[in-house]
This record gives sequence, structure tokens and C-alpha cells, in this order.
Amino acid sequence: MTRSRRSQPDAHAAGTDHGAHEHDLGLGHDLAVMNRRAALRGLFGVAGVGAVGLAVGCTTEPGAGSGSAGASTTTGATTSGATASAECVAAAPGETVGPYPGDGSNGPNVLIESGVHRSDITSSFGGMTGTAEGVPMHLTIDLQDLTNNCAAGAGMAVYVWHCDREGRYSLYSEGITEQNYLRGVQTADESGRVEFTSIFPACYSGRWPHIHFEVYDTLAAAVAGENARLTSQIALPADVSDAVYAHDSGYSASIRNMAGVSLDSDMVFADGWDAQMPTVTGSPETGYEVAITIGVAEKEDNEASMPAGPGGGGPGGAGPGGGGPGGEGMPPGPPPGRDAAGAPS
Repeated sequence: MTRSRRSQPDAHAAGTDHGAHEHDLGLGHDLAVMNRRAALRGLFGVAGVGAVGLAVGCTTEPGAGSGSAGASTTTGATTSGATASAECVAAAPGETVGPYPGDGSNGPNVLIESGVHRSDITSSFGGMTGTAEGVPMHLTIDLQDLTNNCAAGAGMAVYVWHCDREGRYSLYSEGITEQNYLRGVQTADESGRVEFTSIFPACYSGRWPHIHFEVYDTLAAAVAGENARLTSQIALPADVSDAVYAHDSGYSASIRNMAGVSLDSDMVFADGWDAQMPTVTGSPETGYEVAITIGVAEKEDNEASMPAGPGGGGPGGAGPGGGGPGGEGMPPGPPPGRDAAGAPS
């Protein structure tokens, strides 16, 4: 389906007790280390830096979902993220950030936490403990800078977040406000690629299964949580989602929720999803490889176009499935800032 509107681009390391762990030395320390590594990289070249383990780009951490390609293959769109493409892709449309960004725009800010720069986002980090259970997923995003003749978006930073197997968002949803799993930042390598190890997200009431992301020009901009060049979402294919939800009983509520929503009715993807649908390979038994190429246009061309849902669908309005800030359907549990009865807390 083609968009009728203008295409608007809308760690858990435990650390032994031999003194302060590197992740506990603060964000300033993290940036200083990464800047020093970047300088070494420029001085010695990628091969030399890699030989001593100092590469800064997309460092894939071991964990569930890495190397999880299986026998079955599902192609969700014409856009393939398997390799960075020399052919220009369409600009990814800007979308609502939703009510649970964790970027400081609506409550907690995970981006200022030391350790947020990581590829395996399955577990919590920075003093929080806990691991999200579910079918393994390895996400690869290849960035194209549409303002630079579709060159690879080397050095851009991507912040990714999504709900867990139960449809809850860490830092916000009841029972996991003290968790920050399924959130993390990666810096694109020379090919414009970032990779994340995670679990397949649920389908909660009122929303199609999706992954949120923000693209920043630099890592420094990302960890400051300011001036995202693109805020958008990735739609997950129906057949893959159905297979995941049927395979793992922890996703049982997603089966019912999928029956009540479609891409055509979803408040984010209803006006088109061609540039937001990835290629997916794998199986529920082995995990999935999710790959997509994202075209990043000028910041002013990426403003979110958020259709109004029932009750307004905007900030504070109710969208399908309960709505909430940013016009999103609501995952299980009381909305942010409200108690279980729905009254302001």
C-alpha cells in the first residue's frame, strides 16, 4: 500500500566486585571512552582497531537471537535490509513517539543512563535486573542518508524500544517500572548498520505489532535525547506474528489482540507501511532475523503525521484500545501517572 500523504520521514553486564564496573562510571565516562576509541579507529584503521577490540560501531553482543536465521523465510516488503543498498529507498515516514518513549519527553529518560549504548537489549542494565522472555529476534537496520545522495548513514545513532511478551513497556507499565529492558542505543558502522538482539514484541490492544525507533545524527545527540532527526516505527509481518504468538503461550493475549486490528485500521500504519515493513527470516523455534533499510530525510521532512483516533487521538486523547498520550493504544496496566482504577496518581 502506498501512502497518499507526503512521505514524511513521523546490558545488563553484571560486573564482578573488583572495583567500579565500566558501566557504573557514568555517562561522561562512556562518551569519553567512545570518543577515544573513535580517534583510535581513525588513526589505525578499522582492522587495527578491531584487532585490539576497540571498534566503536555496531558491536553485536552474544545472546538469544544472534545468528538465529531458520529454515522458513517470510518477505514482508520490497525493502530488504540484508545489506546496505546502493539504490535509494523511500524516506521512512515520521510517526508518533507514543506514550512510552523513555527518552525524557514523557517521564523517565533511559538515554542518560550509563550502559544504554548496547546491542543486546534483552535484559535490564545500570543497576536494574531482569530479562524479557520471548521468541528471540535479531534486528538489523541499515541507514541511508537521503540528504547525502543516499550514502550510508555512518555515525548516526539509533535508539530502539518496544513492548515485551505481555505487551508491557519497561519503565512505565505496572510491574516493570523498575526494569529498563528492551531499550538501547547503537551507533551505525561505516556501512550505516546497527544491530540489536531482543525478543519478538507482543500485539497489545489497539496496535499492530511494532518496534519504535529514533535516529539521531550523532551518539552525543542521542544520549542527550534531543533533536531526533527521525522518529518512526517498524511494522511486523502478520504471518510471522501469528506464528510467534501461536508458538509461545506467554504471548497468548496477542492472539486475541491480533484478531481485533489490521494494518489498514492501525492508527500509525493505516496510511501506508511500505517503507516500514522489514524482511523477516527464521522460525519460532530458532528465532527471527528482522532486517530493514531506513531512508533518513531532512529533519523538517520527518514530522509525525498522527491520525486522530476516537476522542481526539492526540496527547491525552483516547485512541483505539484505550488510547493515551501520543495517540497510541494502551498496553496492559494503568496508563502512566494513573493508578489501577484509572484515576490520576
